[in-house]
Amino acid sequence: MRLRRPLALAATAISTFALTSLGPTHEAAADTGTRACAADKRGDFPIDTRIDEGPATYHPGDAPRHFSLDLTNTTATRCADLHPVLVLVDEARKLTPKRITLEFRDAGRWRPVTVERTGRDENIGVFDGFPGFSVGAGDTVSVDVRLAFADDTRPDRVTATAALVRRKDDDGDWVGESDDYPFTIEEAAGPTLADELARTGPRALLGLGVAAGTLLLAGTTLVVGARRLRVGGR
Repeated sequence: MRLRRPLALAATAISTFALTSLGPTHEAAADTGTRACAADKRGDFPIDTRIDEGPATYHPGDAPRHFSLDLTNTTATRCADLHPVLVLVDEARKLTPKRITLEFRDAGRWRPVTVERTGRDENIGVFDGFPGFSVGAGDTVSVDVRLAFADDTRPDRVTATAALVRRKDDDGDWVGESDDYPFTIEEAAGPTLADELARTGPRALLGLGVAAGTLLLAGTTLVVGARRLRVGGR
């Protein structure tokens, strides 16, 4: 099976550190059904992998934005020990792991993903630290993912692609690959009124109120004084 770019570029790096970082093989891998999870005679991947509902833009420093990774089992047997691998490739090749926050949801909790940088300046995150996802024959499992970028991240164009690895003993098989998910990292959004109020607190409101009251009183004094001048001039 041929991997598309950027997965083809990242394949060597993934094989060197991603598979070794995965936890022990899940017990389900021992059953016949899971061992039979493989490509069909045409060489197609057994798991149809798709990035769904990804936002088109991200702003540095903002809260994480969500998308889902849909895993559909196209075989007649259950596939288990499935670990997604997310590859991020930015046009400027300046994006670094420390600026990326990536998490996925498993068993009701958010799990952090460690992002590594390859020699080709791609960023790769392996969904590990758990036994892996299991998808029944003909079923679809949607994995919730959230992604954020540090406030010092520069504007850039990024392409995300997901691969799927099935853990097998100390090795792994490629069993799925998504289409590209392009998005833009834009300039950091400016602070809103709500942000300013949250930052400054009620004291700032009190200060604004006092200032406004002072201006109002000063304006009243000026008006009264002007009236007195007009009366005195008659």
